[in-house]
Formats: sequence, C-alpha cells, structure tokens
Amino acid sequence: MNDWCLRYEGYDPQQIGLRETLCTLGNGYFTTRGAATDAQADAVHYPGSYLAGGYNRLTTEIAGRKLENEDLVNIPNWLPLAIRVDDGPWLKPDAVTYLDYRQELALKEGLLRRFLRLQDAEGRITRWEERRFVSMDNPHLAAIEMRLTPENWSGRLTVRSALDGSVINAGVPRYRQLNSRHLEPVETRAVDDDMIFLRSRMVQSRREIVEAARTQIFDGPVPLSAEQRVEQRADFIAQDVTLDAQEGREIRVEKVVALYTSHDAAISEPGLAALNELGHAGTFEPLCEAHRVAWKHLWEDCGIEIETDADSQVEMKLRLHIFHLLQTVSIHSTDLDVGVPPRGWHGEAYRGKIMWDELFIFPFLTLRKPVLTRALLRYRHRRLGEARRAAQEAGFRGAMFPWQSGSDGREECQRVHLNPLSGNWIPDNTHRQRHINAAVAYNVWQYYEVTEDREFLYEYGAELMLEIARFWASITSYDEAEDRYMIRGVMGPDEFHTAYPGKDPVTEGGLDNNAYTNVMVSWLLTRTLDALDLLPDTRRRELCDKLGLGEEELQYWDDISRNLFIPFDGDGVISQFQGYEDLKEFDWEGYRRKYGQIERLDRILDQEGADPNDYKVSKQADVLMLFFLFSTEELTEIFARLGYDFTPDMIFSTIHYHMQRTSHGSTLSWVTHAWVMARADRKRSWELFNLALNSDIADLQGGTTAEGIHLGAMAGTIDLMQRCYIGIEPRTNVLTFNPRLPDELTSLKTTVRYRGQTLDLEVTQETLSVTSRSVTAHPITIAYRGRTRDISPGQRYAFRLFPQAKRDRSVKQRDRAELQRQCRPRRQPPDPAQPESRPGSD
Repeated sequence: MNDWCLRYEGYDPQQIGLRETLCTLGNGYFTTRGAATDAQADAVHYPGSYLAGGYNRLTTEIAGRKLENEDLVNIPNWLPLAIRVDDGPWLKPDAVTYLDYRQELALKEGLLRRFLRLQDAEGRITRWEERRFVSMDNPHLAAIEMRLTPENWSGRLTVRSALDGSVINAGVPRYRQLNSRHLEPVETRAVDDDMIFLRSRMVQSRREIVEAARTQIFDGPVPLSAEQRVEQRADFIAQDVTLDAQEGREIRVEKVVALYTSHDAAISEPGLAALNELGHAGTFEPLCEAHRVAWKHLWEDCGIEIETDADSQVEMKLRLHIFHLLQTVSIHSTDLDVGVPPRGWHGEAYRGKIMWDELFIFPFLTLRKPVLTRALLRYRHRRLGEARRAAQEAGFRGAMFPWQSGSDGREECQRVHLNPLSGNWIPDNTHRQRHINAAVAYNVWQYYEVTEDREFLYEYGAELMLEIARFWASITSYDEAEDRYMIRGVMGPDEFHTAYPGKDPVTEGGLDNNAYTNVMVSWLLTRTLDALDLLPDTRRRELCDKLGLGEEELQYWDDISRNLFIPFDGDGVISQFQGYEDLKEFDWEGYRRKYGQIERLDRILDQEGADPNDYKVSKQADVLMLFFLFSTEELTEIFARLGYDFTPDMIFSTIHYHMQRTSHGSTLSWVTHAWVMARADRKRSWELFNLALNSDIADLQGGTTAEGIHLGAMAGTIDLMQRCYIGIEPRTNVLTFNPRLPDELTSLKTTVRYRGQTLDLEVTQETLSVTSRSVTAHPITIAYRGRTRDISPGQRYAFRLFPQAKRDRSVKQRDRAELQRQCRPRRQPPDPAQPESRPGSD
C-alpha cells in the first residue's frame, strides 16, 4: 500500500470476499464488485453488480410464514472474460496455480489493476495484466483491458467475453433461504462481429436492464481478425474469439460495456440507448483518460491531506473511504430518485435499504458537494406522502418515516430475522426506531445552515420539518404528576433494547423516554419554529393553509420543546431510557474470556437463551449520540430550554458511564465514541478513530465487509477529521472553528464549501489558516473561540490557537468526588426505582 493505492499480494481464497468489496468500482449510477473477470459466483467469489436504487420485491414462504422482502438486485454480470488454450478447459481462479498474484486499487485514477502469472494443469504459464474502470465521466460506460502473454507456450488461444443474466442474489449467506431470483430473461443477441446484447427485467418492479458489450482483440494498435463463435441462451450470451498465440508475444483484449435501464432519463428505450452509446464510445484508452480527469477534479474538491507521526497508512485509508463514498453518491446520482445506503451499493447486506446512516454521511457531502445532499434529501421529500400514511395508520399525525426505506418509502424492516449463531428466527422490532424522523429533520436543518439554500427550505425542507414536528407532537403524552411530556414505546439507536424485562417485544415492545430521542425532539421542534420564521409571509401562509397548521398548534410544539422529560440516574448521569438504571449489570470480563469477540451480544445471549433487555448493555452509542451531534454550547442551550442543568461534570460522567457498557456491535459506535472523547481524552479518541478507520479494511466485524462496506463508518472517519478535529460547527450564520488535533497529527489540509464560498483550511497544532478562493459570493463570518472575522472571496485569515492543555481531561484522571456531583433537573424526574412501562403505540 502507498498513499494512493490499496494493494493485495498473493491469492488467498479466505480474503476474496473482502477484497471484492473494497475493490468495488462505481460512479453513483451503478457499481461492480472487484471480482476476477474469470470467476463465477461460488463459495469464494461473488461478482455482483448493482444499480443505485435498483430494487425488486419478492415473497418467500418459510415454516408456514410468508415473508416479503425488497432487495437490491444483483444485475447481469458484465465482467466475464475467460481464456482457454487449445481444446482445454476454461481457466478458472481456483483451477490454476498462481506464480504471481497482485491486485491494486488505484484511488487517484479510479482504476482496478490485476497482475497475474498463472500456470495451468499442463504447465503452461501465462502472464495476465488487467485494468478496469466504471466510468466517472459517463455513468453508462465501463471497460476492461486485458493483456495476455504466453511465457512458455504457443498454440490456439480462445478468449470468451460474456454477459450473464442468470445471476441471483446470493451474496449474504443468512438470506439464502429467501427467494433470490429477481431477474427474468427478455432478449439476447449478437449485434455484429464484435458486439453482443442482453436484456433482462426485474420480475416485480418490471424495470428493464440492458447491457451491450463490444470486445476487440489487438496486436499492438491494430485490431485482429479472428475466428468467432457465439454461444447463446435466454439469459446468457458469450462471444468466443480464437486466434494463434505465440510465446512471448502480447495479445491485448478490450471490452467496453454500455448499461441502461428503462428508468433512465433522456432515452426512448434502453436497448437503443445502450447500442447508440456503445456505437459512439471510443476505445479503452480515451475512455480511461476521461474517467481519470473526472476523478482528478473530484479529488481537488474532496481530498484530505494529513501529516502524522503515527500509522503511515492513515492517509491512504481516509482516501479509500472518500473514494467509496464518492462511488456511492456522485453527480450522476443527482437526477436519480435514490437515497444513500449504509452498506453502499457494494453488496447485498441490509438489502440496500436507506436508514439513519445519513447522519454520518451527509456532513461530508454538505461541506464538499452540497448538490448531492440536496438530491438525497429530495429522496425523503418524494416519500412524504407515504410517511404521512404510515403515521395515520399508526394513529399519529404528520409524517412518520420508516427505519428502513427502499423504493416507495414504506417500512421495509423484517418482522423476524435469522440469528446465524443459534439458527433461531427472532422478532425484529427495529421499526420502533422512530428517531430516524429526528435524523431527517436534523439533516434538513444542517444542510440549510451550511448552504443557506432558501429555495430548498421554502419548497421542500420546511414542509419536511413541519410534518415531522407534527408527528412528534402527536406521539408525546402529558404526564400530570411529572408536569412533563413523555415519549413512550420507542427504541433508541441501541438496538439491543427492544422492550422492558419480562415484556413481550412484539405486543409490549418499546421503551419510555429514550434520552437521545427526547433531546432530539426538543431540538427539532425549536428549529422547526425557526424554519417557519425564515419563510416569506406568502410561503408561510401557503404551507400553513396546506397543512392546516395554526398558531395554537405551534404554541403546543413550543411547550413540548420546553417540557420533555429527560431521565437521569441517581448520580446525575443521563440515563439511556427511563428505568435503565434498574437493569442488571453485565459480566463484561467473563463474556470476553468466554467468547473473545462480543460485539454482537444480542446473538450470543439469544444462543444462551438469555435476553439483552435484562442488562445494561448497548450495541452502540445511544445517549452519547447527543455529544456527537451537538456542541457543548448547543446542548447547554437545549437543556436550559428544557429546564435542566447541564454541566461539564455531567458530560464526563455520562460518557464514562455509557462507554463501559457498550459492546460496539456497530462500526458507527467507534466513530461516535472517538468523537465524544476528542475533547476529554485525545489519545483514546485517536485509538477509537483508528478502529473505525480499520473496520472494513481489516474486517473487524468478522466477515461482514464481504457483504458490503460500512459507509456510515467510512464517512464518519472523514467527518472526524473535518468537523471534529478541526472543530467545524455551522450555526446561527457563523462558521465556527475549534481545532483540537490529536497529538499524532501535525497538520491537516482540506477544502470545504460554506454559503457560496470555497475555503481552503490548514490546521497545525499552533495555527488555523482559512483561505477563501476567488469567486462571486457574499462575505461570511468565521469564528474561533469568540474571535470573529468577516471574510470575503480572495481573502485569507489565520488564527493562532490557544495552547492545548498539558493533560487531557480524561474521566479516569478526574477526581472521583467531582464525578459524583449531582446534576438534578429543576423539575424532578420520577423515582427511578419505579419505572413506568407501557406497550408501544403500534
């Protein structure tokens, strides 16, 4: 590996799935896993390709139960390029001996390169050099160049180029009991001597997919004429080209593919579009150069440069994360009706569903490519009608967005899921994670804060926030005894807790007053009222008339925002939910000794016949998400509005308490904990940052990366660099900086966009430099620790940073007596020994 290259040496079947995922190529329109061109799907290899938002719905009957699932469809495989010598078998990866094997993902250029020396059963050695790209210049094109050199033989060489529509969804072992044949054949044909054509259709959504491939063989720059044969079935077509190969003489093969679907814009029909595109496409090298130029400009906008005394691969890993983020969402995504999935379009995990990971992904996009965030928020707005229906069916008002969303915005959560450890089908209650609605509103407001895109707020954002606010107001209930509003029957980000001990999670599921949810609701109700005040009078009247929204309802929202209940334990620690302190403590050390890796404690406990609902165990950050999303200053304002004290001691004691009770069963957890420790314990923050940074490249979740990247964690590591360690906070028309680099970083350079200006940032341990590039834009206000400056395009300003404290304010270093200081709410919460437990509303 170097700073711009992910390199693998040697052929290791156990690592192939991981390598295929991390070497996936894409352009925001479609992706293709980094599988060998001569591989077929089996226990080792999985050459999947996926359309952004390419979903299809199937029903499966298991044990008398009908399960309906919408999946991200594995579309026809355009990769196949295989060879054979004389009349021998087609050479396959596991049927040859590799004398040399190297695979490289060139991040700067967006190229996958493979260098092989393989020996067949007859002792013939062939050198195989390959380059591959999915065009970032033209979203409908991809290409492969293969150079073959016989090293110790001469003879008849046959090259097979194919399009395979017989593929199924088989990339996630625990889904294999489910119906997986999403495609039906429509048409295959040979178009001319070097072009083949395949048309498939998704069986339920009826979306047509067309692939057309042109394969040419060259001797130097000159195309060769060779014997050709076509093999054709309803769902498969192959073109075999046979020629004489001479020892030591290189043969070059080019395969260029065009991909269109019936959902594409500006076409009359996908088959005609694909053939037209391919007919006008050039050869590999000019197509590759246009692709390189597109990536060059992306890196200029989105790159990060660091200097570090620590792991020399940190910069490369960050670039790998940026690379995969930009392959998942690009300028080619803006006209597509798609969201951004937590596992990218890189595999079939989570079935490509859209979830709350936007919270971790959008900040990078908004500060670099805000047009992408705008497009992704439109995905939510287009599904506002479905969210309204969901709220109404559940007995609420406003709009209730689903925990998992796909094509049409309905709730896509399974009602049961398979535990691979026990083999049990267990209830899935994650649909109770209503906090996804707070996340959508948060993303809208953060986008506006950075861009000041008033047209978006007027036309889409305000309506989203108003309908989400109305939902939350309808889900709350007033408790006269506490003189507080309660939110009952929900789940927080910690997915281990679905119900109170002894309660049926299906019929009596959910928890009361999840602290993260309640604080978020207070914040979003306040910001929604702010958004309404930003609207012109005519638009405000129009929206209020459309939604039937009057002053009395707005006053009700304001009252809720000031009087939501927040649970605390007896030591002033923010509780995860009401009654959390009554749960049993867990034997963390005992289970680590017994199992080693205990991230997925829910599965381990289910296997033992136990229930995580009984224990103080968390899969990932829950309460601590508050310190991830909000600065100390903003949290102080929120808690003051709610009538609660908020002190530094409460921050440190809450972090310390909950970190000890978290298993980190999600890669997002390392990101969140690295963030919240950045001010308290920089050394520990850096350690957690590196865990998040290595979560996919080292497959720290134990085999899950082969099913798809963890895009939220990838984006989160980049965001740790830009917003956390630089301390970027856009709020109330000021872009505030509060840099606090870990000791391991000596400098950090990056570029962000804010309200029409492009700012080049350079941070060291001593200084912060902000340079605004020349552009036509209004001045903006930047600040560092109370010092504000107006900066116009073309200007530069440098802040000298205050010296770092000589020691971090680590919880472990703080005096225990300080940690025990009480932080009681002004309105006392109920006795924690008497939690109130009610079934969820739905």
